[in-house]
Amino acid sequence: MIDAPDEHASGEALSGLDAESLVRRCLDLVNSAKAMPLSASVLVSRDEVVELLSLALERMPDELREARWLLREREEFMADKEREAQALMDEVRAQAERMVARTDIVRQANRVAQRILDDANEEARRMRHETEDYCDQRLAGMEIVLDRTMKTVRSGRQKLQAISSPADRQRPAPMPEPEESDAESFFDQDRT
Repeated sequence: MIDAPDEHASGEALSGLDAESLVRRCLDLVNSAKAMPLSASVLVSRDEVVELLSLALERMPDELREARWLLREREEFMADKEREAQALMDEVRAQAERMVARTDIVRQANRVAQRILDDANEEARRMRHETEDYCDQRLAGMEIVLDRTMKTVRSGRQKLQAISSPADRQRPAPMPEPEESDAESFFDQDRT
């Protein structure tokens, strides 16, 4: 286990980080862990990894809630614009009925109402696209983090499967006599 309290932030410092930052910190912890001698395994503090991953899981719902809030805001905005457009259309209809004799004014009011309705629909469409793009970006970021986490987990599992059984680890295997070609290839970084 790694006992380096100065290297890793305390719980108070972790409280301000988002889920992605916490997962990245966990990956950094695993990547910077000390290697076990004669093994591909590393020593990591289970408590630190569990704490980081637990905090990341707690933070993810906050980010999802933010995305849901944005979608709800978009729906409320569109509903407000539709109500405004409907109120405007009702007003235009009432005015047109009062001015039946003045068809030019009625036509002009219909054009203005249609233009306002088109503007409102265009604004709602633009807001919907921006909201969808934002949500897609956030979900894509989370997908990348989760994909990296899955790759790290897969790699760790593969390394664990490569380790011999506990009975084999208690009995050290006899070291084979190094052949001359093996010794040369092992130390070929010393060649000039």
